[in-house]
Amino acid sequence: MNQHFSMKDAVSEAEWDLRCQLAALYRLVAHYRMTDLIYTHISVRVPGPEHHFLINNYGRMFSEMRASDLVKIDLDGKPVDGDSREVNEAGFVIHSAIHAAREDLICVVHTHTAAGIAVASQKQGLLPISQHALKFYGHMTYHDYEGIAVDVDERDRLVADLGDKRAMILRNHGLLVGGRTVAEAWDHIYMLERACQAQVAALSGGCELVLPPEEVCTYTAGIFDMAAPTPPRWYDMAWEASLREIKIEETDAYT
Repeated sequence: MNQHFSMKDAVSEAEWDLRCQLAALYRLVAHYRMTDLIYTHISVRVPGPEHHFLINNYGRMFSEMRASDLVKIDLDGKPVDGDSREVNEAGFVIHSAIHAAREDLICVVHTHTAAGIAVASQKQGLLPISQHALKFYGHMTYHDYEGIAVDVDERDRLVADLGDKRAMILRNHGLLVGGRTVAEAWDHIYMLERACQAQVAALSGGCELVLPPEEVCTYTAGIFDMAAPTPPRWYDMAWEASLREIKIEETDAYT
């Protein structure tokens, strides 16, 4: 496919809107240095009973992602609508597992940052030592490392470990979050990454850590309210502010 070809007139208005949001999210993840060359993934489920979802064309850097660069695939990892572009097999396995099992999660973000991998490799997991971490207090799950995720049998275990939560640490691997909107997924991955960065920095000092009392942890997590029936309005506020930060309207992301 010609890299300048726009899919805007070839898809529904709803799909094009999701493509634009997803392209913007890829660029935000790049801007905040959460990328790993071409090797991680963000996906969005397209409305409809087929459970088709959009994922990156394998080989594109996140910083250059455009709405038309996203490939629509089915739950077997096959591009639909005659698209012949390549997607990463490991990305398909992880994201298809979540999209097939969790109707509520429209957007799934997976990262391999240094801080995320470091915390994923620590036996105690995410510690409640920062306000960022307390957002996930009582709302975090873990999945043990099984090697590069190319075995479709791992999907059942991924889903079982995620349960009804929206954030998961993949042991020895990285971070995974899901959101009912793209804005919610962005808030989750940003806050989780910051929590991991804070933990790595705190542990590097070699001092004994101060943990808030249980009642404070529970109280603070309740304010963040990860279990809220609808995404809080500040997710949209932070999303719009983030898009202004990267001046998205001045890029070619929406082409």
